[in-house]
Amino acid sequence: MSRRLMLVLAAAVVVAVAVTGGIAIAGGVGGDDQPLTGAPLQKANAAALAHTGGGTVTESEVGDDGAAYDVEVRLANGKTVDVQLDSQYQVIGQEANDDGGAADDDGASGDGAENESD
Repeated sequence: MSRRLMLVLAAAVVVAVAVTGGIAIAGGVGGDDQPLTGAPLQKANAAALAHTGGGTVTESEVGDDGAAYDVEVRLANGKTVDVQLDSQYQVIGQEANDDGGAADDDGASGDGAENESD
């Protein structure tokens, strides 16, 4: 009977881990963009704007692909760039953001004309 009890307990643990892991995984799917708040938001935005020489921050979030923070900045010319920062708010990368995401929706009519002339 003790062997049977151990098997039942082991099965219960496996089920509990599977259910808990499934919830954690499901929570991360599609919603992995975690916005920054408080001091990290202010520091990340300041570092990104200093790096780009100005502009407007359109999105700040917990980074991925090795970056601690990711800040999207709309430049004066209407283009957007993603600035990747490490945990000390040092720039570790930058890339043009041409995915047509939410940041491009703010000034769609002006951006469309600029894109045609590029």
